[in-house]
Amino acid sequence: MSAGPLGSVGPLGSAGPLNRGALAAAVRSGMPTLGTFIGTASPLAAEVCAAAGVDWVLLDLEHGAGGEEQIRDVVPAAGSYGVPTVVRVESAARIRMGRVLDSGAAGIMLPRLNTVDEVAEAVRHLRYPPAGDRGVATYNRSCRFGLDPGALDRANQEVLGVVQIESAAAVGNAEPIAALDGVDVLFVGPRDLSHDLGVPGDLTAPPFTEAIEHVLTAGRRHGKACGLLVTDGAAAARRLEQGWSFVAIGSDSTLLAAAVTAEFGRARTASKPREGSGSPPQAARPAGSSPPEPAQPDGQNSGTPR
Repeated sequence: MSAGPLGSVGPLGSAGPLNRGALAAAVRSGMPTLGTFIGTASPLAAEVCAAAGVDWVLLDLEHGAGGEEQIRDVVPAAGSYGVPTVVRVESAARIRMGRVLDSGAAGIMLPRLNTVDEVAEAVRHLRYPPAGDRGVATYNRSCRFGLDPGALDRANQEVLGVVQIESAAAVGNAEPIAALDGVDVLFVGPRDLSHDLGVPGDLTAPPFTEAIEHVLTAGRRHGKACGLLVTDGAAAARRLEQGWSFVAIGSDSTLLAAAVTAEFGRARTASKPREGSGSPPQAARPAGSSPPEPAQPDGQNSGTPR
C-alpha cells in the first residue's frame, strides 16, 4: 500500500492533474489502496484529503452535495498532490460518464447495477469505439486540451471501472459481473445492501456477512479487486487483512465530524471538575445538540455514505 503523497508526485499519480492509468494499474496488480468519499461539494476538502495522504478521492455525485461541475475543480485540486479522482456517477447514462472522463477522472463508480447485462452495457461507455461507445473529442482535460491526442489510444486501458454491489440480486450475479472485461472492482455499498437483505444497518447479521463473503470470493476467482466502505482506520485494517483491497474510509464530512466530536469530547471530559474540587465547570454542550453516536461496526454510523 502506498504511504501517501511524496512531494508533488503521489504514489498513484504523476505531476499534473491526470493519473494516466496509474491507479487502474495498481488496482489490477492487487495493490491495496485506501481512499475517502468527497460529499461536501468542496474542492478544498478534496485537496485537504489529498494532502493528508489518501491514495484516491471519490467524488460522490449520487449522494454528495454537489453536481457534475465539481469535477472541474476536484480533479486538479487532488491531482496537485498526485492523488487521482474517481467519480461515482448519478446514473449509468453514456453522456454522463463521458463528461466525467473528459474532465480527467481516473475512474468511474457505477451505483445500483444488478444484472450482468446492465453492467456490460455500462462499461461500454467507459471505452472509445470499437471496444465501446464513449464519445470522441480531444479539446478537454483528458487529452490535455488537444495537446495529447495520443491519450485516445491509451484511455481504454487507463480507466478504472468500479461496480457497486448493493442488492441481493447483484450479490447473486457477482460471479458473472466479476468475469466481465472492464470491471476492475466489485464495491459493496454496506447500507444499501444491508437494507436490501432485510437487516438494515446490521453489518454483523449472517445474511450480510455471507453476502459480502460471496462477493469477495467472486472477485478472487476472477482476479478482480473487491472494495467496501468503512467508518474508520481500524475497520479498514481489518478489511485489508481479509483481502479487501479498495477500501474507502468514511467521507470528508464524516471524518471531520468524527474529529470534531472526539476532540471536543476530550476537552469537555478533561475539564470536568472532580467532586469537591474548585475546578471550573465542564464546558456546556451547545443547546439542542446531541451526544456523539457510539462507534459502530464497519459503515454503520448514520452519516456514512453508502
